[in-house]
Amino acid sequence: MSERTVTIGSRLGLHARPAALFVQAVNETGLPVMISREGHKEVDARSVLAVMSMGASHGETVTLTCDAEGADEALDGLVELLGKELDPK
Repeated sequence: MSERTVTIGSRLGLHARPAALFVQAVNETGLPVMISREGHKEVDARSVLAVMSMGASHGETVTLTCDAEGADEALDGLVELLGKELDPK
């Protein structure tokens, strides 16, 4: 199983816009990616509602996991995305 951790870069955390962009990227991989944060159960990263329900804030660390072929490359790209500011300035 591949696993990556990343600190949320968006100043408002994983609210509607950043969560939607992240979920879109996850779905483009075609892989079953899961996301979790400390104190919250692991959820399906292909669901915007599940991702938003985690309430991940700016500066908080989340963990992405996937056990499918091609997971390492996909998770690397998703980590890069989550580490960026995804809110318009």
